[in-house]
Amino acid sequence: MKKITIYYLFFFILLAVSLCNAQIPGMVHYHEGDGLNSSYTYGLNQDEDGFIYIGSDNGFFRFDGTEFKQFGSKNGLKNIEILNCFPIPGNRMFIISFLNDFAYLKKGRIINSDLNPELKKIKFTYTTNIHTKGNTVYLYEGNNPQNIFVYKNEKITTIPISLNQTASDSYFAFGLDMTNGLLYISDRYKKKNMEVYNVFTGKKTVCNISIETNTTVARKGDFFIFKNGRKVDLYKLYHQSYFKKIASYTAHENIHRLAIDKNSRIWACFENGGVLYFKNPFMETKGLSDPIRLMDGYIIHDVLTDRDNNLWFSTRNNGLFFISDLFFRNYIHFPVKNSLSHITAITKNGSRIYLGYNEAKGGIYHNGIITDLHLGGNSKLENKAIFSDGNTTIFGLSRDPVQYNTKTGEKRVLQGKVIKNMVPYTSGSVLFCTLEGLVAYNHHTGSYKKLMMGDRIYTALPYTKDSIFAGTFKDLYKLNTATKKKKLFLEGYYFTDIKKLSNNLYAGATNLNGVILFNNSGVIKKITESNGLPTRQIKKIEIENEKIFWVSTNYGLSRIEFKDKKFKINNFTHTDGLPSNVVAGCVISGDTVYAGTSKGLGILSIKSLLSQQKSVHKKVIINSVKIGNNHFFDLDKPLAGKTPDNSLTFNVSFPDFASQGKISYRYKVEGLSEDWQTGSSPNITFNSIPPGDYTFKIFGLGYNGRKSYVSTDLHFEIKPAFWQTWWFKLLLVFIGAAVLSMLITLYFQKKRNKKLETLYYEKKIAELELQAIKAQINPHFIYNCLNSIHFLLYKKDYNEAENYLNTFSVMIRKTLHYSEKTFMPIKEEAEYLSLYLNMEKLRLKDLFDYKITVSENVNESWTVPSLLIQPFVENAIKHGVANLQDRKGNIEVLFRYTGTALCVIIEDNGTGIGKKRHASANSFGVKLSEKRIETFRQLFATNIILEITDLQEKEKRPGTQITLYITPYENQNTGMHH
Repeated sequence: MKKITIYYLFFFILLAVSLCNAQIPGMVHYHEGDGLNSSYTYGLNQDEDGFIYIGSDNGFFRFDGTEFKQFGSKNGLKNIEILNCFPIPGNRMFIISFLNDFAYLKKGRIINSDLNPELKKIKFTYTTNIHTKGNTVYLYEGNNPQNIFVYKNEKITTIPISLNQTASDSYFAFGLDMTNGLLYISDRYKKKNMEVYNVFTGKKTVCNISIETNTTVARKGDFFIFKNGRKVDLYKLYHQSYFKKIASYTAHENIHRLAIDKNSRIWACFENGGVLYFKNPFMETKGLSDPIRLMDGYIIHDVLTDRDNNLWFSTRNNGLFFISDLFFRNYIHFPVKNSLSHITAITKNGSRIYLGYNEAKGGIYHNGIITDLHLGGNSKLENKAIFSDGNTTIFGLSRDPVQYNTKTGEKRVLQGKVIKNMVPYTSGSVLFCTLEGLVAYNHHTGSYKKLMMGDRIYTALPYTKDSIFAGTFKDLYKLNTATKKKKLFLEGYYFTDIKKLSNNLYAGATNLNGVILFNNSGVIKKITESNGLPTRQIKKIEIENEKIFWVSTNYGLSRIEFKDKKFKINNFTHTDGLPSNVVAGCVISGDTVYAGTSKGLGILSIKSLLSQQKSVHKKVIINSVKIGNNHFFDLDKPLAGKTPDNSLTFNVSFPDFASQGKISYRYKVEGLSEDWQTGSSPNITFNSIPPGDYTFKIFGLGYNGRKSYVSTDLHFEIKPAFWQTWWFKLLLVFIGAAVLSMLITLYFQKKRNKKLETLYYEKKIAELELQAIKAQINPHFIYNCLNSIHFLLYKKDYNEAENYLNTFSVMIRKTLHYSEKTFMPIKEEAEYLSLYLNMEKLRLKDLFDYKITVSENVNESWTVPSLLIQPFVENAIKHGVANLQDRKGNIEVLFRYTGTALCVIIEDNGTGIGKKRHASANSFGVKLSEKRIETFRQLFATNIILEITDLQEKEKRPGTQITLYITPYENQNTGMHH
């Protein structure tokens, strides 16, 4: 028995402690597991960007709503016991450490006294007071101050203080006002009035009040709050030295610290834990309002109300606590007793709200108070549903529901029923959904009527006089109560609740399929996460009107409004004031929604919920940018990277604390892509960005998808590596073009060389052929001459033979001479032809006459192919005039210039070619000459055209005409020159 008593005593002690520790539902506790690596926290403050700064015995922390960033000795702190961080101009934080070692935070970097020796000028022996005015910070010691240290533009100057102290004086200084240069002082041990000291003139003025020893003072504007032991006194200052008491409050225990929030509300922190909250601003009211005690069990060091009126509590050994403004206001304005109970069922009857808990208890909320009802029996039984009609309320415990008379207080246990749900039925009766089936219970008579047995029924809804929707854990049936026949209506849906919206339109809450809208014919619409619901698992439905209904889930409340087949869904969670996101159900009364949650009753104004801003008046903060291996914290300077260090990581924060860490980001890089991306990581990385100018644009997305009202933009540049610059690319183009040109040149040079090589060999071959031709011409000519000599000797004409031999010898020498040359002047060619014709004329006994003519327009120094004309002259003699009987032969050689070519004409008056054309054309000399003409074409690019004309056919006179056209090529050593 003794052990049982001790056990229950221990249990109730734990329960009491847990209730105290969870004083405010919806409060968030940050500790080591969240990255706050210190449970012993001191002062709280907020900077210009909205970050929360927390002093601690392990450095200080910056919190952005998602992550804690710790600053300690590794970051440059010489003393890691940080009492507070105060915002100073230039978006910096001045760091107050325990006993000197001052520093400040500048663009993410701690500047200590080593980096700025000016800080070494600040020396205190005890407490540090701080006062800011404009862009200047004033620091002074609380006990017997000797100087006021002035921090401005990272420089320290000093204003000396001379209090004319005696050895027995011990001054306490507070309430500095640098607008008027006034410092308020009080002697700690001598009972005399306060004084105001002018720091500029050194003059002291006595005030009209005195303060007791060990009093601490907080000041805001013209209001001074004095704290001594358990007592708090509020004074207002008039005319610099005259004080008037406004109000006074005495607590039941000692107060160790006062905090004044930005809304001029006083927080009195107790030595043994807990805090008193005076919810009315002291500057706007007369006196102090009755305080509300909060946070029992926690020793509070500091209280901060941030810009959004969210509350922060720093504690001794318990880390940091947070509660959103909306949640706290709802909690303060609707202080509900027993609000920490886990509510599992809720209904409404008139102006009263009936609550069922996860134990054998019930509650009635009326006029701000919850009246508890102990239902008895097994305390582990939870309420599945509540039915209330008139004075009768049935608490649907999971087994053995309890009928309660709200007028008489009489309770009656309805034994044997395992309840899953209860639904209003006819007047005076209710439907019990049980494991055995569907039962109608008349609470007036206490009678039961079995409607549908053999199935586990989880929900039901009467929709006509004789028809009921009845749902099992997997199907929905239509039940005819008159015939007791059931018909499968919707298969595969586990309905947890069904409500009628309008005529032939119903809304069903399902366990896995969201909300089902259906009529008597079937399903009309499914509403799930794709439509905006936070989950598919729906617990209960509450109707606001024909077009609007609310659904309760483990993720909060959702309000669904539908019109013209379109849906508008608003989701609400603990951020909007719900004690918990685990909502068992809700009821609506006027503009108020009452939500039963796992942490008590939530009472919210629908109008206020719907009027919440759709955007957050905050911007995303870009803390730093990492480009390659370089980290940039000063983002006011131009930001640039260079290939190959062209990967960027942006470290960002969105200090929307009401979202309680449910933060994501929507961002893009203009110039890289126009597609927006979404992510929840505070480190956003872009890899291998090509060179160019870019703008990083980012929005913060907070609770319920609320977006920051404007984007944060940061311009940066990725500079190209030298191989990516335009000039390098142009150089590459030039080099490529040059290489290509060189390759093409080499290709054609090689081809030309090959062609030249081919031409060289062809030339060699042609020269050899020419030499061979010449070698053939010379013997042929000599052979003809020797025949003539032989003929003369045969006739014994020795004189003629001698003359002929003389001429022959000259002819042979010239032939040998010209046969070595490729070209010869026209003059020498004419002389050679004359010599040859003379020799042949001598041989033929003057059988013919000849004439060689060089026209005046022909330059005798022009050259022609050597020995080219002689074979044609020989042919004219042999085949033309040698056999004439009736007339004397005549041969004429004419050199003339046509303007474009040298024309050489060999004409005779012989028998003509006629029938001998073939023989003449095929004569050995002509063949050799034609070969030489072709060789000259190939070898010397000399164009020679040969024409043979029968004068008999053309001019009706005897003879043959040979014409050679030699086309001149100037400035060449081939062909004819002029």
